[in-house]
Parts: sequence; structure tokens; C-alpha cells
Amino acid sequence: MPRRVLILATNGFEQSELEEPRDRLEQAGHTTIVASPESDEIRGWSGGDWGDPVDVGMPLDQAEAKDFDALLLPGGQMNPDMLRMEPKAIQLVRNFLEQDKPVAAICHAPWLLAEAGVIEGRNLTGWPSIRTDLSNAGANVHDEEVVVDGCIITSRNPDDIPAFSDALIGALEEHLDVPEPA
Repeated sequence: MPRRVLILATNGFEQSELEEPRDRLEQAGHTTIVASPESDEIRGWSGGDWGDPVDVGMPLDQAEAKDFDALLLPGGQMNPDMLRMEPKAIQLVRNFLEQDKPVAAICHAPWLLAEAGVIEGRNLTGWPSIRTDLSNAGANVHDEEVVVDGCIITSRNPDDIPAFSDALIGALEEHLDVPEPA
């Protein structure tokens, strides 16, 4: 059964960290929807300059964890830094985890997990410059291409996208036999 994955992003997301996992999810038969505080489209960051636009499928204020099976948080420095200032984005991260749904964060995106206060005692990874932030928020930080701790999936950088995507797809497949809520 196809699953619905919410991608939470705003301007300045790392182009490859949104598009490549999204494409892998869709190739695996899952549906993806981008939610953002911006309307119409957002622009990525690629190779030190602005990248390509991505269509926004849903305003952030309409996104609800109950309507999706997983949350994908692409990185880039600007994107998660701006999103962690959005109370709705932080609440959305909490809601997915409260509902035991996978939350996959790559690069700088684990900042959102720290801001949500959900990483104390958890095993995570992330971009090298945020590892101290993650540790200060109580996480056990590792330097591995993908770290899975319960429903939280984290990776370090674009080189890790294949393992990151596989871990998220695997988490969705594990839930295939779980009945949908009535």
C-alpha cells in the first residue's frame, strides 16, 4: 500500500536532499507532498548558488501529522534554520513522533529535532557543524551515513542520500502491515 510522506521545507533547502529522497520515495510507489510556510514554490540551494524551484503542495499551516505516514526534513543551512523559528513546524515534528511515525532528517535538518526537544538520549547524526548542538540537546551523536533510533532517521550530507532514502523506505515498508486508523 502506498504511503503518504510529508516533506517540510522552505527556501534554501539543499536541492539534492529534497529531490533525491523524494524521487526515490515516488519510485517506490509512495506519494510525497511538500509543505512550506511559503506559497506556490520554494527555491533550493545547489553548488553554492540558488537551485531549481520546487512546487509547494500544501501550506505549512494546513499540514497535520495524522494525514501522513512519515515526515522528511531536507537539510541545507538556511532551510532548517528558518523552519526552526516556525512554531507550526516544530509542533509538526513533535506530532509525527508522538504518533510513532518516521521522521527522517538529513544534514542541518536535525536542528529541527533539537528545537522540538525530542532528541535527549537518542542516537543521531548530522552535518559536522551541528553535532555540538545535537550533543548539547542531549543526543548521542555518531559519525555514520545513517543512524536509526526508533522512528528517527538521520544522515550527515548529500553523499548519504542513498542510505538515508533506503532507511526511510524501509521504515515505511515496516509499517505496511500495520492497519490504517479507522
